[in-house]
Parts: sequence; structure tokens; C-alpha cells
Amino acid sequence: MPQDKKKTPRPRAETPKGFRDYFGADVTERKAMLDRIAAIYHLHGFEPLETSAIESVEALGKFLPDVDRPNAGVFAWQEEDVPGGGRGDWLALRYDLTAPLARVAAQFRNDLPSPYRRYAMGPVWRNEKPGPGRFRQFYQCDADTVGSASVAADAELCAMLADALEAVGIARGDYIVRINNRKVLNGVLEAANIRPDQADDVLRQIDKLDKVGADGVRQLLTVGRKDDSGAMIEGVGLDDTQTQPLLAFMTSKGADNAETLANLRAAVGASKIGAEGVDELAQIADMLSALGVGEDRAVIDPSVVRGLGYYTGPVFEAELTFEILDDKGRKRQFGSVAGGGRYDGLVERFTGQKVPATGVSIGVDRLLAALRAKGLSGSDTRGPVVVTVMDRERMADYHAMAAELRDTGIRAEVYLGNPKNFGNQLKYADKRNAPVAVIQGGDEAARGVVQIKDLILGARLAAEVSHEEWKSQPAQTEAPREDLVAAVREMLARW
Repeated sequence: MPQDKKKTPRPRAETPKGFRDYFGADVTERKAMLDRIAAIYHLHGFEPLETSAIESVEALGKFLPDVDRPNAGVFAWQEEDVPGGGRGDWLALRYDLTAPLARVAAQFRNDLPSPYRRYAMGPVWRNEKPGPGRFRQFYQCDADTVGSASVAADAELCAMLADALEAVGIARGDYIVRINNRKVLNGVLEAANIRPDQADDVLRQIDKLDKVGADGVRQLLTVGRKDDSGAMIEGVGLDDTQTQPLLAFMTSKGADNAETLANLRAAVGASKIGAEGVDELAQIADMLSALGVGEDRAVIDPSVVRGLGYYTGPVFEAELTFEILDDKGRKRQFGSVAGGGRYDGLVERFTGQKVPATGVSIGVDRLLAALRAKGLSGSDTRGPVVVTVMDRERMADYHAMAAELRDTGIRAEVYLGNPKNFGNQLKYADKRNAPVAVIQGGDEAARGVVQIKDLILGARLAAEVSHEEWKSQPAQTEAPREDLVAAVREMLARW
């Protein structure tokens, strides 16, 4: 007797580690939010751009692959053998939306207007270790101006960011756009006689101001300090003379922009680059005022340090200031949802010529989480009206009902499963989060009527009220067939 062939194992029905699926409400809420942001960007004159999800690793420019293993940080692979011998190019999924923009700006520089103002929204991929809330695929929403060295471009992005936050429902007082400048920090480092090899360490310690306070940062910049566990954290090794300008910089935030700018001028001392940075911040403050963006919406703030290692000039971030509860039930501010700044030099990799650029990126998932935390996601998560099937032979009639509803803008569908068990149809409608079910059996058809069942009210009554109250608030009504649309619309209006 011949042996049975070995069965092919079934594939596991699970997403790869670090990835996830997005269902109904997640997709519709995100789209609604991005549509409102896109409307603001469009209003400011920015053009949409969709780039390929795949770029050459050479164009991405951040990593180089080795022979045996694709480069860390991106999902990369080498093309198969090409005609004529040899291996193909290394390709990778884009890890952000900025690197593809630099390639586009260089590739189409003779066709695009200069400056080129574009916005882009879409998924990006990073080959990094996943963790809680950290995925390998996520959405970005960017706006950039390429080809303008004027800080007016930076000011416009800050104003546009504030407008976008308000457009999606974040109220004034619940957010602030904070603005700093890398040149100011360079001036402070110069005034403090910080060596180039110390700059990154100094920057990391300054970034801890919110956590450990000015005195804690002073210790970290000098001899070190003990953390909460009692372990000693090694200091950078600066002396008190060097820390003085740094502390002046960290504590330079004044009651208004004018006071902050005056404090920053004192902190940078005689540094030319530092003075240039303060001048740029002053120009941005003036332009924001002209744009109608007050200091309650965007403000000069030297505490914005994260990202200054990458940016070359102005840098900004949007912070949501309202409180939420963390996983342990403690109150905390929601925090940053967007950031950006000037990154002159990125396009130069392709052209050999310096091309100024500035941009901002909104954290799509974080902003959507913030809207949900405030009850502002703004998307109707109700499912469609479900037209049930009582008679298989009358499917055309049921489809006509659904089409009639759709023609007036009401989302509707016909149940396409096995109609034998009516209870299963209502269970299906419940899973679809349907607000209303339309019912017409043979008796109703003969009388020219339909039954309209309010599924939302029915569920609430079943859970909350007594039998007598149930009878006094019927969740199902009868209407003439010709009044189907009006009856459904009236029922939907309840919710």
C-alpha cells in the first residue's frame, strides 16, 4: 500500500512581528483626520506628492548594505541577476517621506517650480525591534518646502501646523508649537568652549532638563549625579565656567518672546552663529504675528532640543498640553505629536549643489490617539443599514431597497449570507454595527409596507430598561414602502 504523501503544513494566520492590521474605524478615522490636514496644506498652496514605496538604497542614503545581510534599519534586498551578468541594485522600502522627496527634487529639478512646496501622506517601514506601541510599519504626514533659504518658509510651516491641529479638532489652549534654532545652540556651545567630540553628550544632557531640572543637568554636565535607583551617572566633565552659558540657555525662556530672545542674546555672548540664530528666531516671531498666530499657539522656546543634532537651523515641535491617564492611572500631559525643522543639504547628495529645505512631520498614530482621548476622532463608526432577506425569491426587491437608500446618500447593503435563520441576520447586523435593519416578509410585501428596526435603541432597551418601558419605547416601526427612505432617515437622525 503506497504511503501517503506528506501534507503541506498550513500557513499560520498571523501578522508578522511588528506589523498590524487596521480595520473599519481605524481606517476611516485616520482618513478623515488626514483629509482635514490635507485641506489645510492645500489651502496654503502645497501640492500633494506620492512617491514609490521602494527606493534604491543608494537614494535613501542612510545605510549601505553588506554582502550577506541587508542593512539594519531598513527592509532591503538585492535584485536578481541582470542581463549581461552581475547583480542588480539594492532596493529598500522607504523608511520616511523625506529621503524620497530629496530624490524627487533632484530628479525633476528642471520641471518642478522652485521653491517646491509639497505634502505627502503614507506608510513607511523600518526594520527595527518592535515594542509596545512601536511598529515596523506606520503612517507619516509631511509638508516640506525645498529651495527657499528664507525663514519665512519655517514660519509658514509653524503656522500651517497650528492650523492643521485646530482643523482636526484640537482646541487652542490644548496645544503649543515650540520653536528653537540649531544655530543658537551652536552659539551657546561656542560660548561654552565645547569641543566637537563633546557636543553630542552635552546635547543629550540638556535634553533631560524636564526630567531632572536645571541643577540635575548641571551635575550631568560636570561631575555626574545619582539616578533614582542610587546608581551614579557619569558626567560630561565640564567645569563651572563652561556650564554657565549652557545653564543660561536652558533657563532663557521668558514671559514672552521678547524676553526669551533677549535672554538668548545674552546666552550666546559674542558668538556670530549664535546671534544669527537669535535673529532668525526674531524674524519667525514677527512673521507668525503677521500671520495671525499668537504666542498662545506658537512660541519661541529654547527647551526644544531633541532633533537639533539633525537639523541645521530652525526646529519646531507641536506639543499637546492636555492631560491624560497613563497605563498606571497617573495624570500626564499627552506630549509631542509633530516635529520638524530646516535640513539644508539633503538634496545636495544628488546634485552637488546646496539646496535649502525645511519640513514638518505629524505623527499620525499619536495624533489620532490624542483625538480619541479627547473624544474628537470625528468619524461615524456606525455600519450600514442592513436590508434583511425574508424570501430568497425576492432578492431583486431587497436590492432595489438598498439601491434606493444609497441613491440618497444612506449607506446600505443587502444580507448575502444564508437567510434561513433570521436571528443570524440580526447577529450579522450587530457585528456590522448597523444602526437600522429593514425587514419585509411576504405579509409586509402584500400590504405594501416595511418594518424599520432601530438596532441601537433595541440594544439599549434590552440592556437598561424594564419590560413595560420596552413596550412604551418600541424599537421597531412600520412604514409604507414608498416612505422607506424617509423612515430610515428619521430613525438615523435619532443618533
